[in-house]
Amino acid sequence: MTIDKTFDPATIEAHWYPYWESRGLFRPARETAEPFTIVIPPPNVTGSLHIGHALDNTLQDILVRHARLQGKDALWVVGTDHAGIATQMVVERAIAAQGLTRQEMGREAFLAHVWEWKAASGGQITRQLRRLGASCDWANERFTMDAGFSKAVVRAFVQLHREGLIYRDKRLVNWDPHFRTAISDLEVETRERNGQFWHLTYPLADGGGTISVATTRPETMLADMAVAVNPEDARYAALVGRQVRLPITGRLIPIVADEHADPALGSGAVKITPGHDFNDFEVGRRAGFKASEMLNMLDAEARVRQTADGLIPAELIGLDRFAARDAIVALLDRAGALEKIEDRVIQTPYGDRSGAVIEPWLTDQWYVDAAKLAGPAIEAVRSGAIRVVPETWKKTWYQWLENIQPWCVSRQLWWGHQIPAWYGPDGTAYVAESEADAQEQAGAGMALTRDADVLDTWFSSALWPFGTLGWPEDAAQAPFVPSEVEGRATGGEVERVSTTLDTNGDRGRTNSLLARHYPNDVLVSGFDILFFWDARMAMQGLHFLGEVPWRTLYLHGLVRAPDGSKMSKSKGNTVDPLGLIDRYGADALRFTLAAMESQGRDIKLDERRVEGYRNFATKLWNAARFAQANGIGGSVRAQPPETGNAIDRWIVAETVRTVQALDLALADLRFDEAANRLYHFVWDRFCDWYLELIKPVLQPAAQADEDRAASTRAVAGWVLDRILVMLHPFMPFITEELWHALSPRDHDLIVAEWPRVDAHAIDQGAVTEVEWLIRLIQEIRSARTELNVPPGAKLAMHVWADGEAVTERVHRQQGALERLARISDVRFSNLGVEGAAVQIVVDAVTYVLPLEGVIDVAAERARLDKAAAAAEKEAGSLAGRLGNPAFVEKARPEAVAKAREDHGAKLAEGERLRAALARLGV
Repeated sequence: MTIDKTFDPATIEAHWYPYWESRGLFRPARETAEPFTIVIPPPNVTGSLHIGHALDNTLQDILVRHARLQGKDALWVVGTDHAGIATQMVVERAIAAQGLTRQEMGREAFLAHVWEWKAASGGQITRQLRRLGASCDWANERFTMDAGFSKAVVRAFVQLHREGLIYRDKRLVNWDPHFRTAISDLEVETRERNGQFWHLTYPLADGGGTISVATTRPETMLADMAVAVNPEDARYAALVGRQVRLPITGRLIPIVADEHADPALGSGAVKITPGHDFNDFEVGRRAGFKASEMLNMLDAEARVRQTADGLIPAELIGLDRFAARDAIVALLDRAGALEKIEDRVIQTPYGDRSGAVIEPWLTDQWYVDAAKLAGPAIEAVRSGAIRVVPETWKKTWYQWLENIQPWCVSRQLWWGHQIPAWYGPDGTAYVAESEADAQEQAGAGMALTRDADVLDTWFSSALWPFGTLGWPEDAAQAPFVPSEVEGRATGGEVERVSTTLDTNGDRGRTNSLLARHYPNDVLVSGFDILFFWDARMAMQGLHFLGEVPWRTLYLHGLVRAPDGSKMSKSKGNTVDPLGLIDRYGADALRFTLAAMESQGRDIKLDERRVEGYRNFATKLWNAARFAQANGIGGSVRAQPPETGNAIDRWIVAETVRTVQALDLALADLRFDEAANRLYHFVWDRFCDWYLELIKPVLQPAAQADEDRAASTRAVAGWVLDRILVMLHPFMPFITEELWHALSPRDHDLIVAEWPRVDAHAIDQGAVTEVEWLIRLIQEIRSARTELNVPPGAKLAMHVWADGEAVTERVHRQQGALERLARISDVRFSNLGVEGAAVQIVVDAVTYVLPLEGVIDVAAERARLDKAAAAAEKEAGSLAGRLGNPAFVEKARPEAVAKAREDHGAKLAEGERLRAALARLGV
């Protein structure tokens, strides 16, 4: 077909994605090929595509499309997460608009309503992923609450409980009073806000004085259980073991010695409320308080309730915590226990969805003994069974897993995997895969009540790499060996893990999807979920299957605003990837994200970069139109055509080098290197130079030159095909369109063959000659521009060189020099040139261009001298500013960075102008 004059991304994208998907091309039947597997980090079913998703899924799609082109059985597992708290919030808001609450509806009716919402509205982000071009295996889309995956979740919970790795305990959790549920650390957002420090005086019980403490939450003093001082603090040594009497409640509490108290902060004494502060909880345990003895003064809605000792005054019961704060401060003031109030900026935790201040709350929850699961995950990274890229994250991996705390996995929600536990009348929990199994454990006739809580969504998503592949149905379960679990807990040798990591991974598994695609090859993840998802997948995969879940963990950075600040809705600097796709096309956005993804660095996304890569796509489009107009089509050859033309041999060599560089970059997950190498090859080498150099060849003046033209067309077609294949993982839409436009094909580009090139195709002689030609033309063009030589003026060129090699090379490329450098004729002489001239040196050979009568040399000298002086003066001024400590230390960082950038630019400009002046010989 004829390639349209105008490149229209929207039309192309609307055609090709449904074409690929409807023909099953995202998962071609390749059962005997080498498997390649990626699982998508499942986006929330409530979500919409944000720029972080765009980056994460672009990188995955590059790897999957590349593997598919290599002929592998490439599987990209796709699906969504049920997102317990987020989904419940969305649906509760919807029914609230109808005047209903979930409590009024009842659990069963509410959950039915959530499923209806999911069916109608829960696919927004998957539709948006299609717009990005994500070539996932949609035919096997999964959901973390579909029947098969739910069975995996229940099996995992029951097995971990049977092994003693899941248990029920009373501990502090992050409690969201709005949703009335525990939430994970990831769902807590710490913000700075203006607050106060209240300094309080507690009297010693024996009347022997007072002790001062300071707090940001004076209301919690109703549940204080101790005052801590540092054991090295001589001021309080005599007070350790004595008691103080709390104002308001009159409770007697001990003074304890604990290193948590910092002698340098405030009075050095700290009030300890173990039921309402994570640090205090640990101090309380060290002081000998059992969790069951710790006082809890708040209910699930953060209202004051009576403590076990009944000492809280009745007028405070039922008050919201913040109203209670005002009332308690007033009571303390009247009792003479309020020393002073100090304004402070306070770090305050908020629920990221509710916006409510999070309360550390003492409650009974289900926990995973994460410390016992962490050992194999640590060993897997240390041994290299899991390759972490960039390696700098390995240290963070070790630090977190070596200090891991019990993992709270229960949530007080209705939407989610309901915990498979049933309680007898005495509170005994019976954990089983079904109520019938639980009844069998409890005994016939015992009345059982199902646990109302659901599991943390991170618990189910931790099973994603194998639960999506058929586990547990397609896997035999390994027998539980208590000593192995104990060995993990004590840091002993992890023999089972280190042994199975070296096997082919058949640990009882059948020849199934699970056997073929587990372990996965690579996980692409944001570093911000390293602990919440990545590490937990490693722990669960190693525990249940004895193998790592993926061989490589790639952690990318964040996408930030152009100035480097974090994107946020409150700042108004967020970027809508769908808007960018609308304006510039998916290919341009994808290529931008890949080109800017440098290991270990965040991306400062500037829309101008996306526009620039849209221009790159347009450049490729126009190059293909030129090729088609000049009889250049697709190629059926795997290896390059034979040719005697140096320029053709040069572009073949450049193509081979690019394939080699691309293979290395993608193997090392250097997306930026791969994209930038492709960009410069396509734009600079192929479009700007090769197509320009071969134009005369493609339009032969005589029939005798037609054979050379045919040879060049064959080479150009072969190179253009290689370009489309190499670019396809990055820019799938335009490349598929051009692939079919250039020639009739018996297969689609998405399932074409990745270039397999022979290094012997690199003709170094041709490379040397054409690189010389390009440098010489660039130098001549630069000199003409700097000296204001009129574009239409042709210049003679004197070559000062001895030897036939230079002479022959110039003669061979004289046509290109005349056309592209505007040279009128070439003379070989070492004699001087009369009048003004510009001298150019390339590869130790001097080329002289006479300027007499072409430009006003005196005026040009004056112009260059003046411009150079101005640039040098401005560079000096900027150097003065940068040398002023007051500016560097007090100015905004972006202002200092801009000054440094401008200084460097002005220095370079001055040097360039001085060089042009020096080159202007007489």
